[in-house]
Amino acid sequence: MLAKRIIPCLDIDHGRVVKNVRFHENRWDAGGPIELARKYDQEGADEVVFLDISASVEGRNIMLDVIAKAAEEVFIPLTVGGGIRSLEDMRAVLRAGADKVSINTAAVLHPDLIRQGAEQFGSQCIVVAIDAKRKPDGGWEVVLHGGRTPTGIDALQWAAQAEQLGAGELLVTSFDCDGTREGYDLQLHQALAEVVDIPVIASGGAGKLEHLAAVLTEGRADAALVASIFHSGEYTVADAKAYLAGKGIAVRW
Repeated sequence: MLAKRIIPCLDIDHGRVVKNVRFHENRWDAGGPIELARKYDQEGADEVVFLDISASVEGRNIMLDVIAKAAEEVFIPLTVGGGIRSLEDMRAVLRAGADKVSINTAAVLHPDLIRQGAEQFGSQCIVVAIDAKRKPDGGWEVVLHGGRTPTGIDALQWAAQAEQLGAGELLVTSFDCDGTREGYDLQLHQALAEVVDIPVIASGGAGKLEHLAAVLTEGRADAALVASIFHSGEYTVADAKAYLAGKGIAVRW
């Protein structure tokens, strides 16, 4: 079995790490991104994700200064998303020190950006982020701008298309589970495992360590993205890895 990854996620809004429920409700401030990234590096995180959650909505530029500072102080892979709209943006983020770029809205609006990015920088650098919302009649729809914008696009079909276009990895967030701490959407991740072969990072819903174990086994995800339970200090990355290892799940040490 390939080792599963534990990846803290830093949702950044105007320079601060924040956490919400379903992208909008009950926001709280978790601290500064550099300090938190350094902390998670020291605790043994496999990677860290920086998401500028308001950049796309507000049309702002990418936080290159934050990325450069983080790259100086953090020695695990760094994925950056939010406000990346072009090859030039990808290049700027990678030059600033990121190892991977995550594209969401721009990929939906301009799917060929995935192919272009993979050709220019390699598939291993291109992470396509998908925010998936359950449909009343079954399945999941891709939503944009923190769930504000429905697209009518089937999330599973979009995941398969992103892989075909050259994405090296998918970061899939359940809109319905995000921030609820009630567990990941296992059905969503089980369905994804049937349609794509590239790694899938599961996001949205971690409230206890049992939820990580469930999505990495039953949900067949390759990695678990975690925010609230780490930011609050309820658990550390080391706690999570020790728990998973105790369950017989291969993790990186």
